[in-house]
Amino acid sequence: MALIAKSDNDYTTTRFTNMADEIKMKVCGMREGNNILEVSLLQPHYMGFIFYSRSPRYVGDDFRIPEDFPAATKKVGVFVDETTDEILKKVDACRLDFVQLHGNEMAEQCADIKRRGIGVIKVLSVDDETDFRQTEIYRDVVDYFLFDTKGKYYGGNAATFDWNILSRYDQKVPFFLSGGITPAHIGEIKKLKDYNLLAIDVNSGVEIRTAFKDPGKIKAIMTKLKSKQ
Repeated sequence: MALIAKSDNDYTTTRFTNMADEIKMKVCGMREGNNILEVSLLQPHYMGFIFYSRSPRYVGDDFRIPEDFPAATKKVGVFVDETTDEILKKVDACRLDFVQLHGNEMAEQCADIKRRGIGVIKVLSVDDETDFRQTEIYRDVVDYFLFDTKGKYYGGNAATFDWNILSRYDQKVPFFLSGGITPAHIGEIKKLKDYNLLAIDVNSGVEIRTAFKDPGKIKAIMTKLKSKQ
């Protein structure tokens, strides 16, 4: 059962029905053109590209998404404490559908970007001490949240967090689940049906090497997500 907040200190147990017909898939940390196109043939719902220069998966200054990238897969640009002007330049250059804000971005910046017709995903880095009430100020200015494992890097830390603490989240905005997800985790993820889980976000858990993804592992995850078992 998920715990839905009635007030700051009052939680009531209720069953949450997942809004999505299936758990969607986002593949993040993509960089190399041929690998991007190879993974895109598997038709993930979202693909992420990291525009943070300190990330080991940084796409580089001259990065461009291949012209024949399928329109059905939504393109997500990942940013960390970047100015809105710089974000918009990358949105235009790479025809991004969403921006994923992974730093200490204020709600006002999220609202500004969203007003321009760009989807906004706000990231919360999670550990056992996380207070999910932090999400409340962003609730009306984002499309989705993404809950990732707190660690050394802004994502790609190859570690999961304790998913039981998702019961502290009020479930009012759909979220992506991230953090070291591999094919072995999918059975447990499918048990999270009482939460407003829109999609999983895979990165380090499906890599052959940094920023280069294994299509076989991605396909295995997608097959397990679609399985009735």
